[in-house]
Amino acid sequence: MTTTGTFEETVARVDAQTRERAGAPAGHPEFDQLVRTIWRLRQSDGCPWDKAQTHRSITKNMVEEAYEAVDAILADDVPHLREELGDVLEQVLLHAQIASDDGEFTLDDVCRELNEKLVRRHPHVFGDEVATTADGALDAWDEVKRQEREAHGEAGEEPGLLDSVPISLPALMQAQKISKRAAKAGFEWDTVADIWDKVAEERAEFEREERGSEAAAEEFGDILFALVNVARREDIDAEEALAASNRKFRRRWAAIEQAAREEGLAVEEVSTEELNVLWDRVKADERG
Repeated sequence: MTTTGTFEETVARVDAQTRERAGAPAGHPEFDQLVRTIWRLRQSDGCPWDKAQTHRSITKNMVEEAYEAVDAILADDVPHLREELGDVLEQVLLHAQIASDDGEFTLDDVCRELNEKLVRRHPHVFGDEVATTADGALDAWDEVKRQEREAHGEAGEEPGLLDSVPISLPALMQAQKISKRAAKAGFEWDTVADIWDKVAEERAEFEREERGSEAAAEEFGDILFALVNVARREDIDAEEALAASNRKFRRRWAAIEQAAREEGLAVEEVSTEELNVLWDRVKADERG
């Protein structure tokens, strides 16, 4: 990004230019009210539960609320999405308030750093570079990230290739990000057929291990990791592919349960053979 002056001046100039555009967002009184409510909940006379929370104690809440928002998106449920985005925002604000109370950072620090990063990583919008496609924009983003890593390496130990992949990501998503980065560094199979050979090799290693052993579990993980590489090479999002299969199974199982109820039975009372017949019927109805 070609600019003059400090980066802080660049950010201020960008914001001033954006403010001049018709329809540019301005005040958000509801947001300020919400920030004050979160602050009030952690005051000495606030909510005992909110006051007791730490970053670690509500970690799972952040993950759960994000996934519930994704569920609403996939269901095209706009009212539910509005509610779930509020729940995600609550987690962000609560973590920021906990940090402020502990003297770590403030909500303003979070907003400022995010805004600076967005300006810095969009040189094709706020600088002199040009990107006319989504892929071009991603390339520009990745290039700025690479420069940031290099700058970080000059000041201390250079981060590893995989260090920025969060270990708390869902396993399939994490595996695909890891394999993508390794492949960009040259650690890659020549063809998809080679990866399928690797899947077969990992399956053979799994079958040689004692059933139920830690070694068997490890080898099974290797099978999954190899399959993720197949997905990557086929331009398939492994996480979304499995999520779609989960949704399909849930839908078909609900149909089986409904069919059993119509016959006056609980699904547990239906034999395996009959369940398979119902499953095939549901599949045929979907395809029909």
